[in-house]
Amino acid sequence: MNIIRKNTQPKDPGEAGGHVIFRLLPYWPMFLGLLVLAVAGSIIYLKITPAVYEATAKILINEHEGDATEKSTDPMASTLSPKQTVENEQEVMISNPILYKVVEDLGLYVSIFQQKGLSDILCYKNAPLKIIAQQPNSLSPVDKTRFRIQSGKVIIAGKTYPFDSWLKMSYGTIMFRLNPGYKALADDNFHFSITTPKKVVSSIAKNLKVSEANKLSTILKVSLQDQDQRRAEDILNEILEVYSSSTIEKHNLLAANTQAFIDKRLIAVERELLDIEHKLQDYRSERGAIDVGTQGKLYLENVSINDQKVGEINMQLSVLNQVENYVRSKDLSGGIVPSTAGISDAGLSQMVKDIYELQLTAESLRKTTGENNPMVVSYIDQINKIKPQILQNLRNQRNSLAASRNNLQRTTNTYSSVLQSMPETERNLVGITRQQQIKSGIYTLLLRKKEETALSYITNGSDSKIISRAESTEFPVSPKRKMVLLASMLAAGILGFAFVFVKEGMRRNVMFQSEIKSLTALPVIAEISADRSKNHIVIGPQRRTLIAEQFRSLRTTLHFLGVDGKNKRVMVTSAISGEGKSFVASNLAVILAMTGKRVALLDFDLNHPTIHHKFNIKQTIGISEYLEGKVSEADIIQPSQVNQNLSVLLTGKLPADPAELILNGKAAELLNYLDNHFDFIIIDVPPVGPVSDAYTLAPLCDATLFVVRHAYTPKVFVQRIDENIRLNNLPNPAIVFNAVAQRGFGKNTYGYGYGSGMVYGGSYDQKLID
Repeated sequence: MNIIRKNTQPKDPGEAGGHVIFRLLPYWPMFLGLLVLAVAGSIIYLKITPAVYEATAKILINEHEGDATEKSTDPMASTLSPKQTVENEQEVMISNPILYKVVEDLGLYVSIFQQKGLSDILCYKNAPLKIIAQQPNSLSPVDKTRFRIQSGKVIIAGKTYPFDSWLKMSYGTIMFRLNPGYKALADDNFHFSITTPKKVVSSIAKNLKVSEANKLSTILKVSLQDQDQRRAEDILNEILEVYSSSTIEKHNLLAANTQAFIDKRLIAVERELLDIEHKLQDYRSERGAIDVGTQGKLYLENVSINDQKVGEINMQLSVLNQVENYVRSKDLSGGIVPSTAGISDAGLSQMVKDIYELQLTAESLRKTTGENNPMVVSYIDQINKIKPQILQNLRNQRNSLAASRNNLQRTTNTYSSVLQSMPETERNLVGITRQQQIKSGIYTLLLRKKEETALSYITNGSDSKIISRAESTEFPVSPKRKMVLLASMLAAGILGFAFVFVKEGMRRNVMFQSEIKSLTALPVIAEISADRSKNHIVIGPQRRTLIAEQFRSLRTTLHFLGVDGKNKRVMVTSAISGEGKSFVASNLAVILAMTGKRVALLDFDLNHPTIHHKFNIKQTIGISEYLEGKVSEADIIQPSQVNQNLSVLLTGKLPADPAELILNGKAAELLNYLDNHFDFIIIDVPPVGPVSDAYTLAPLCDATLFVVRHAYTPKVFVQRIDENIRLNNLPNPAIVFNAVAQRGFGKNTYGYGYGSGMVYGGSYDQKLID
């Protein structure tokens, strides 16, 4: 019974991880080259890429949550101490107005470099000169303008320019200022680049990070990455200084506006109060009125309180009118923001403050970035959204104040009716005194507000405190040398892997034993290495080569196919010509003969015989003549001249119709005769692809060795083996993987140092002719 056995041999190193290693081993020179290139490339990259350092500073923010109760009792707190949170200040600190101010103050729109080797080194404090622009926002970008200093002057493109003078250049009006601490060297190679402030601000904002030190504190951690450690520290320190200064300036500006409004009102109220006092003095002189009665005093006390409240209401209405005029103006920048002193509505004060701050920011951006800048447009949109809210609030405030004033006036009118019963002199004196008390109360209120505003203006410092000035890291944060080296080596490995697997994945021929196992159910019982000696017979006494040991292993494995003293016929075939079936058959016969067994080697390839070439025997009578009945079995058996136990049966003269000749029944008689005289019978038959002779002889054989040649046999033929065996019933088939080229560090001699003796892939040098 013919059986197709699944491969039950131990797994070879070509499987799993070992397979991958052996697959890649022959490409070690490529991997070594890629590794060298990767390391060299990473070193060059690190040389030409500027190192980036990180500077860090910390600032404490005093939060004002804007308590509504406190602000309602003290309107000044709403105006001069507005709401301030950590989240808001994070955005303010990195806002464009502050960064533009930093760029202009430090002159960051100009960078000076010194070329050293392949890289340009940024010069900051150690630059030979400093370039100052008269109008930084009007500068045109310039890249790598080379210069040198000679005889106290700057030389650019052959032209000489003096220091400390405004010079009209093609890219703007600038001034060169010499660095007194710089010592000129002959080999200095400097150049400067000019960048627009807008681009510099964008670059700083990209590398600037503001975050909370922790969730429980109001400390902000500000960090910046830059090529120069000192420049990073200067930028951070300047940002914190500008931020603190802008806060103080904003608070003082609000206080100044409030004080200006109060001063204006004081002048008017003082003039009115003087007029009333003169009027009272004249009236007393003319009428001789010195005092008023008890009823008049009571009246004055009640009416003065009401009149003082009415005065305060009138002042608030005046403030509301000024706020409304400010909000309704077409351009908010036309005047200073009106004071909201005296208004008890904290929401209105906050909205006025917000619209004023938005206008300040929009004006700053308009000067530096242009009218149609998206951020300017965004701020204007926000202003337009707040305006209707303020106007609605003003209407509500005005209606409420008007109702309160009407109530007070009705109460005053009630007291006035009482005044009618008083004598005329006393009545007139009470009226004048009443006006005096009203104006005096308003004047006193304004004086108190003025002192409060002045005190706030003088003591109004920044609500932030710098607790840690900028300090840079000692080592660069980018590029990370170890990470670059590891990444480059990893990339080299990935590139090598991809190349190997793409290259070998595109091959249509069998390259690895694992591919055979995936294409067919037949077991691979032996691997035969490629032989560089180009000898046809590679087996002999005292030979300890790898290929000799592999044939010895094949000899031992024949029992796996059931070959023994009874089942002794082994057929050797292949899919196509050139796979080395005759080579395998010849050397297998020799290795069997070396054990003292009698072996017969039959060349049944009646189409293209090669056995006589391998044993260097002249072709005479052979199997063809026997099948035709011209000679007997003994006539065609010849000694091999290689081993006394090995006999060969050549093809003889090639017949015209070999397939029909094999079917005449003489082949079975020949094999039966050989069974009685030999221990093993090795039959070399034609490939199964071109002709059907192998299938004709298959029923007469006990086992089949199917030869597959490395890098030669198409995968599609291996894939068809199972189907062909099922249809044609080859006896006990197994595969011999032939001409496997040695790869990697393999040696030509067999021994313990070689490992498993299994090697895969590569080119092949075994020149075989079937």
